[in-house]
Amino acid sequence: MDRLREMEVFVAIIERGSFSAASEKFGLSRAAVSRAVNALETRLGAQLLARTTRSLRPTDAGVAYLEACRKLLDGITDAESHIATNLANPVGTLTITAPVQLGQRFIAPLVNAYSLRYPDVSVNAVYLDRPTRLLEEGMDVAIRIGRLEDSSTFAVRLGSVRRQTFASPAYLAGHGEPMHPRDLAGHHCVSFTGVSQPFEWMFYENNAKIPVRLQPRLIVNLAPAAISAAQDGVGITQLLSYQAATEVACGNLVPVLRAYEPESVPVSLLHVERRGTSGKIRSFVEFVTETLRNNPYLQCASGLKTEGECTPAQDNRELTRRRSEAPAPYLQPLIHSLDD
Repeated sequence: MDRLREMEVFVAIIERGSFSAASEKFGLSRAAVSRAVNALETRLGAQLLARTTRSLRPTDAGVAYLEACRKLLDGITDAESHIATNLANPVGTLTITAPVQLGQRFIAPLVNAYSLRYPDVSVNAVYLDRPTRLLEEGMDVAIRIGRLEDSSTFAVRLGSVRRQTFASPAYLAGHGEPMHPRDLAGHHCVSFTGVSQPFEWMFYENNAKIPVRLQPRLIVNLAPAAISAAQDGVGITQLLSYQAATEVACGNLVPVLRAYEPESVPVSLLHVERRGTSGKIRSFVEFVTETLRNNPYLQCASGLKTEGECTPAQDNRELTRRRSEAPAPYLQPLIHSLDD
């Protein structure tokens, strides 16, 4: 029996007046209760209870120890109550970070919903296209794409994405579709430096790397600029799957060279507390995890098109109308829970 339970047993004996009553409270045998008292007395080197066949009372040492036990146990109860209240009604400032476009498309709506659910938490959202070290930079939670190396944090797997190659239907109609990565030598290319080297793109065939040297027609450092250029027919570009997911679903971009893509990389949520003892951290982790795991654009193995998204036959005006009328399908369960 641990020391804390021995203290609880000792207090129960005094408050209930007998070993039998204490044994009933904790579901212990009378012998176990007696052993708990003997263990306390042996460790303290003092008699705590004066026992006769007809009465039981604390000794002077027992009275002093009883008061100390009550203070300790009351303090533990208060602490647990405070933590439970903090978890149910989190307060404070929560600092999170995520990649810029992932944050704009998928994390920001969740942050907004979280802020409405937990008004006593102030959120500081920092969107950066670089890895952050949570402890050193004062971050509570990070959404990260890629393999994890930071052993000081704890990770929750959300999904996966992969590097893919895209072109507009109009470009493919005018220039043909590359069937092998080396065919890119005869195509216009738009290099996005956030995903690929500007003058060399990497593909894979039978687990072997295929580096392809390029002379890009355009080099950009922002994913939206690469998407815009590819949609306008400037050339073929490489992006992470989620970055072009909406454009692919709408038929504005088409994935090419699918057989030569690299393995997918994980999308993870990192936080600094193993058991989420901070109410603000635990509440945010629990709030966003299921929704992000249900986001089809972060589950690249199942493809980019999903039921309920627009199809190539619909034009952009129809897409805009539908999005103004209803939220994305993966957000609907979350919104319903807020309404409840």
